[in-house]
Amino acid sequence: MTRRVLLVDDDAAVREALSQTLELADYDALTAGSFVAAKDHIRPDFDGVILSDIRMPGRDGFHLLDYTQEVDAELPVILLTGEGDIPMAVKAMGQGAFGFLEKPCASSDLLAVLERASRTRALVLENRALKLQLETGDPAARMLFGTSSQSEELRARVRSVARTGAEVLVTGPAGSGISKVAEVVHLMSPAGQGPFVKRPAAGLSAQEFARLCDEASGGSLFLDEVSAMPEATQYAALELIEQGAGARILAGTTADLGALAAQGVFNADLFYRLDVMRVRIPSLAERPEDIPVLFRHYVAQAAEQAGIDAPEITPDHLASLMAQDWPGNARSLMSAAMRFVLGMPEDVAQAAELGLAEQLARVERALLVSALGRNNGKASEAAKVLKLPRKTFYDKLTRYGIRPEDYRR
Repeated sequence: MTRRVLLVDDDAAVREALSQTLELADYDALTAGSFVAAKDHIRPDFDGVILSDIRMPGRDGFHLLDYTQEVDAELPVILLTGEGDIPMAVKAMGQGAFGFLEKPCASSDLLAVLERASRTRALVLENRALKLQLETGDPAARMLFGTSSQSEELRARVRSVARTGAEVLVTGPAGSGISKVAEVVHLMSPAGQGPFVKRPAAGLSAQEFARLCDEASGGSLFLDEVSAMPEATQYAALELIEQGAGARILAGTTADLGALAAQGVFNADLFYRLDVMRVRIPSLAERPEDIPVLFRHYVAQAAEQAGIDAPEITPDHLASLMAQDWPGNARSLMSAAMRFVLGMPEDVAQAAELGLAEQLARVERALLVSALGRNNGKASEAAKVLKLPRKTFYDKLTRYGIRPEDYRR
């Protein structure tokens, strides 16, 4: 979340006092003594909020508010006044001010308004970035959502794998979007203009596999949950792939196919042939910071499908979503978005029943798991990322029953 505040006040003593208050609350304060000095900072890409006095020589706070509205109507402006003037407050809010406070104001009141404004601004900028990504990005950027480092790594991996033209094995937990990742690999491959055929591998006969290869000729054939492919078909598929299937073979699985091959449950030769290139999709538990981005996207999608306006998503709602484990990953989050749009957000209600302490504990656990996942289970590196002393980090792992070795790949 953005923590920057443009502080505008002609009184140097007031600027200094407010600046210290902001810095103690971990805000990055940019100070200006007038509208003219502040003007250059007021831009559509300003990643913060504005806190301005109303009574200033020359251009006053109302002029600053009007100018800001013209530049970016979604840039929050909080106005301060030394006078308890109700008509002035009404005017400020009517002209689009995010908040109105009387000086001197209690630090708690000021910081509460700034917190809400900062959250609002962060959501606005995030939505704009996502919209730009959808409008200008390649298939990986347009179809694989998330701002976490794991999502960036996933998109980079898909781009590099897609170019090779080799067989690809896409793995991930249930509901993580394996078929979508496979489709993106196809779209970004040299055969991206050809057909994309997808079928469940369960119950697939050797004859059907050959027919599907012909159907996907010049494009890609995606076999969903390849671990369920019948044994006879596995041998036939291997032989056809070795001879040249005429289509790029993409396979997906939620199972540990390597372990199944080692146990003799799955054809080892076919496994090694499919595992030429692998793409692993991280679970939502490994990247909880992606939950708000994904949920807002799914809500917009669900609202469009239902033909209704998307309801407002509050920061508290998103925090409650982040407090959950989401074992069903993106699929279950998508279902929650649909229920939310239809006025049945029981997921948040259930999280709220846990109480604040347990909700925070769930979020903390998710962040610990995410850090370990990003750092291949290396606890010391994960502790550095979270800026925690090693002992504190290990104490938290013990408290939540988290084992670093479970996140080594």
